[in-house]
Amino acid sequence: MSITPASASHHGRSHGPLEYRDPHQAVKITGFWIFLATDMLLFGCLFATYLVLRTHTDGGPTAAHLFDVPGFTAETFALLTSSFTGGLATLAMRNGNRKWVMIWMVLTMLLGLTFIGLEVQEFVADVGQGATAHRSAFLSAFYTLVGTHGTHVSIGLIWMLLTLIQIARRGLTAKTARKLFVVNLYWHFLDVVWVFIFTIVYLSGVVM
Repeated sequence: MSITPASASHHGRSHGPLEYRDPHQAVKITGFWIFLATDMLLFGCLFATYLVLRTHTDGGPTAAHLFDVPGFTAETFALLTSSFTGGLATLAMRNGNRKWVMIWMVLTMLLGLTFIGLEVQEFVADVGQGATAHRSAFLSAFYTLVGTHGTHVSIGLIWMLLTLIQIARRGLTAKTARKLFVVNLYWHFLDVVWVFIFTIVYLSGVVM
């Protein structure tokens, strides 16, 4: 029995990842990739600005003076581990296991909240030393770059919570699967950005 192109296409969708089975959801995922590309340009500009201004301390606190190695290492561990648990949630979603989707996403959110808590603690300690955003061009660039990333993480946490509520109410459908996939894609993107922040801002700062 031969398979027509239309039936083959339908067959492929029915056996592909859940989030791609509905063509409308697949188009939305493609659109989100485009959004991530524009967000990448935003962070690229912020990184370029930081690299230009990082030595402009105006006699104020420097990166080597402010950055605490155990602190930003703990932040990195929490965020990168959350990316791993988010990936496990996507895997559980593709296996149709709603229970483990919920478990892994809750763990992801807890790790994300840990990251935000550590970052707020870092900022409070820096400000306590007089390292405010208006003190120097270096600090303005630092707070803008790291703060923008932290804001993105906070938005991601709210997004995850709303997605989990929908999955709890509606189950795993093509639509809720797309939403879970996209929010985890966003989360992985933020982890990649943080790796660059960890390397370019923190590691290079403590050895300058």
